[in-house]
Amino acid sequence: MDYLEHRKASPRSLLFALVTVSDSRTFETDESGGIAEDILRKEGHVVCRRLIVRNDEGEIGRIIGELLNNGEIDVILTIGGTGLSKRDVTVETVSKTVEKRVEGFGELFRLLSYNDIGTAAMLTRAFAGVARGKILICLPGSKNAVELAIRKLIIPEIGHMVREARR
Repeated sequence: MDYLEHRKASPRSLLFALVTVSDSRTFETDESGGIAEDILRKEGHVVCRRLIVRNDEGEIGRIIGELLNNGEIDVILTIGGTGLSKRDVTVETVSKTVEKRVEGFGELFRLLSYNDIGTAAMLTRAFAGVARGKILICLPGSKNAVELAIRKLIIPEIGHMVREARR
């Protein structure tokens, strides 16, 4: 099968868990999480969990572990904590659980971001990987970054990614 046939054989509606990593956001002020949820639902996916956790390695790890143990969830999407500051520990924490990295995700995200914001795109450590048959994706916290990644990378390939991760 070629990649187009793989896409056709891939699931169309997936169950997502959204995890915003922030010390200051609430559900009322989490615009990036709201944008992610809106786009995913409009594209026919289900957001079965939406959480906000502090920039704390232990808390992030605990939540990711719980979500990985949930047999219904297909994709875990984190928002925030991908920068260079000392408080940005999402990538380090999530990558500990990953069995396979999807190197191209971060590379393509930075390329697309570069077209929008220039060299500042190199400051993000956007990341994707596979663990226990699930896709884990770490996105920056900005609204524009979340929308870009979901529309240009996640929506077009996520079914295919999940299909392959399950095989």
